[in-house]
Formats: sequence, C-alpha cells, structure tokens
Amino acid sequence: MNENMTAHQPKLACPHLIGFNNGRPSLIGSRCANCGEVYFPAAAGCTRCLCTEMTPADLGDEGILWSWTIQDFLPKEPYNSGETEIDFQPYGVGYVQMPSGIKVESRLSVADPEKLRIGMAMRLDVQPYGKTPAGESIHTFVFSPITSAKGGENHG
Repeated sequence: MNENMTAHQPKLACPHLIGFNNGRPSLIGSRCANCGEVYFPAAAGCTRCLCTEMTPADLGDEGILWSWTIQDFLPKEPYNSGETEIDFQPYGVGYVQMPSGIKVESRLSVADPEKLRIGMAMRLDVQPYGKTPAGESIHTFVFSPITSAKGGENHG
C-alpha cells in the first residue's frame, strides 16, 4: 500500500503510479539524481545519462492536454476492464504534459470531442476501471478538464 494511502482510498489497478496527498491523487514517477531527467512510470535507470541513481518524483495532479483521441472500440488483449463488445463505452485517451515537461498517456474522463481541446488545463482523478473477481471496483487514473469558476470548461 502506498505510504500516503489511507483505508478509505479506492483499490487501484496500479498503486505504484499514484500517491495521495490530502485526499487528492498525484502521479508518482522518478527523477535521475545525476541529470534530472523525469520518468513515468518510475524507472530503475536513466536512458539519458545511464545513471542508476533514481529518486521518487511527485509529478503533480495538473497538466495541459497535449493530444487526444476517442477510443471507440474495445481494445484487444491484454486490456481487461471486464467489458464486452456489447457493453463497451467509448473513452477519451490523451497525452497530458505535466509541469516537469513529461507527457503522460492517460484515459480521459471525457469522451465527447466537443469538450476536448489541445492546450486545455487538466486535473488528475481516479475512476472505476473494472472489477475484481469478487466484484470490488478497481480504479485507474484519468485526467479531467478543469472547469473555470463560472462553470464553463477551460479550453486553453
């Protein structure tokens, strides 16, 4: 269990990718101790300078939508959300550029092309992805558009 996680946090598909700070999810990667290159997911060594001294890096919970598409058909294996071709629901997929500069591929909480714009501000969240054999929900990370104080979406 992630050291920042508490008992009320959701069951995660990949708990090593997400930490929680004050109840908010944050992506966890690594940074090279020698050259500062950032990786997500965390890496054991640096491909830039070949250093093997890596430190954990909190990548934050906000970024900018760099590119996106809508996944409108059931992906092939090893994808396993428990859906079938009959009940599959399309979802957004995008690259979100984090403040460190690294681009993270992620599901998006929005699957409507009219609500996605390159350059818009995005915030990390978690949402149900599938279920365990016992029926418990498994969550994954997603990015959602940040809405303005007026309730409209921020289109960058």
